[in-house]
Amino acid sequence: MPAPARMAGGVRRIQNSAFFLRHGAKRTSDSPRHRQTHQYRAISPTSTGRAAGMACQGAPNGRGNATGAGADDVGSAVKAHFVLVPLMYQGHVIPAVDTALLLATHGALASVVATPSNAARIRPTVDLARRSGLPIRLVELPLDCAAEGLPEGADDVDKIPPGLAPNYFRALALLAEPLERHLHAHPPYPTCIVSDFCHPWTVQVAANLKVPRLNFFSMCAFSLLCQHNVERYNAYDAVADDNEPVVVPGVEKRIEVTRAQAPGFFRAPGFEKIADQIELAQGEADGAVVNSFLEMEPEYVAGYAAARKMKVWTIGPVSLYHQHAATLAKRGNTTTAIDADECLRWLEGKEPNTVLYVSFGSIVHADPKQVIELGLGLEGSGHPFVWVLKNPAQYGEDVREFLQDLEERVAGRGMLVRGWSPQVLILNHAAVGGFVTHCGWNSTMEAIAAGLPVVTWPHFSDQFLNEKLAVEVLGIGVGVGIKEPLMWMSKKEIVVGREVVEAAIRSIMDGGEEGKERRRKALALSEKARAAVQKGGSSLGNLLDLIKHFEADAGGCTTD
Repeated sequence: MPAPARMAGGVRRIQNSAFFLRHGAKRTSDSPRHRQTHQYRAISPTSTGRAAGMACQGAPNGRGNATGAGADDVGSAVKAHFVLVPLMYQGHVIPAVDTALLLATHGALASVVATPSNAARIRPTVDLARRSGLPIRLVELPLDCAAEGLPEGADDVDKIPPGLAPNYFRALALLAEPLERHLHAHPPYPTCIVSDFCHPWTVQVAANLKVPRLNFFSMCAFSLLCQHNVERYNAYDAVADDNEPVVVPGVEKRIEVTRAQAPGFFRAPGFEKIADQIELAQGEADGAVVNSFLEMEPEYVAGYAAARKMKVWTIGPVSLYHQHAATLAKRGNTTTAIDADECLRWLEGKEPNTVLYVSFGSIVHADPKQVIELGLGLEGSGHPFVWVLKNPAQYGEDVREFLQDLEERVAGRGMLVRGWSPQVLILNHAAVGGFVTHCGWNSTMEAIAAGLPVVTWPHFSDQFLNEKLAVEVLGIGVGVGIKEPLMWMSKKEIVVGREVVEAAIRSIMDGGEEGKERRRKALALSEKARAAVQKGGSSLGNLLDLIKHFEADAGGCTTD
């Protein structure tokens, strides 16, 4: 295998050496690691021009046929105009933007709707894509926070006061009229609305515009089908206790779930009306776009399509659009708490598959006691780790002192990231061998794409069903034993002890034959995921079919 070349500006080319190592190759004195190069499966920050897959040459992240064209030139040939309306939480925005980039890469015009705080995060990505010739737009619409009793700036979900989340969702519905006005005033006319399923108000927008509307799901078909079936067949009617398990009806494999784990989307106090509207809107859609791939869950994709009587386009993993280290480092945010190069240098000093990555996503703020137990479990495991903490400054002095002392004790073995991290970039490094995750679908899918086994630690929403997919269906995970929600609906303190943390980590990092089998399955899934987005793959085929399905009958589009 040739040594990865150093590129202009001192940036090393990222080649497939990590993929080679992660797939079981023996490490030798001639291995790429001994050449002190970044061990990655993604390609370099400079386009190679190699044609293939769901990315595009000339685009900031990939390969294809948009080279050298200005935005107007590219847009003039566009026949499909997708308007993507993501929920303004990072776990929903990130895959929606990736989807927009994929659509634009393959010839469709993609307009992404965002409120100001989210627009600021994604504008650099959109601007870079436009400069490279992709037909993509950012539609920034202000959120009328005051109308629903929210403070100024609460379009940033991190600034929504406790107890006012229902107000936020009501405020989002006020975007309907300004969005309609914008789409009428800025041709070309849309050919399809792709709305996050959490936006039932887009039903009327699509009806007024007389265009089709698709549900966008940043989750898997397994979770969608299980949740749908327990409600469709009234599975909880026979149980009085929210923590009493029931068998999910209508699926071949025996899956048990509780009402506490899967109560239904937005089935929580204050959200009753919104939850009903969301369920109704799901059934009225003209189809669904899902960030998953057919080879991972074929029976559940088919089952959900049949249950909803609609076409389902699986187009994931959408994160694989990103082929360059520079854009991976900034994916989801304009700033990170750690410099990507610094992180890469730290990982370079570690053996393949030895580092554990720990992150609970963009929403979860762990209980102070849990932070300490988790930290001690990581320390006791003996494995190198990268631990991402959300807003650590919000903890009391005792926790902050603990984290500082821990950092000193594990210096060189453990890295603490206080804030946003370049997650996909880290997960795809050959040194990383496992992921402690909250089981948000973005993180779960990114782990699958990277070929990593997971320690599952669900907190709320679809995360419990995602855990069941990873552990019980796919066989790539080990749980820490969480059975009840840890956020919003939690009624008691639940702390996972350091011994449990340590044992779960060891089971995926050095778990004997069972551990090897989990890693083998994770690697096999990764190969299927990457094949799905390449020429001849199911996800690329679905993406192209999606675009063709919603092309205008005649006429072109421009991106102005």
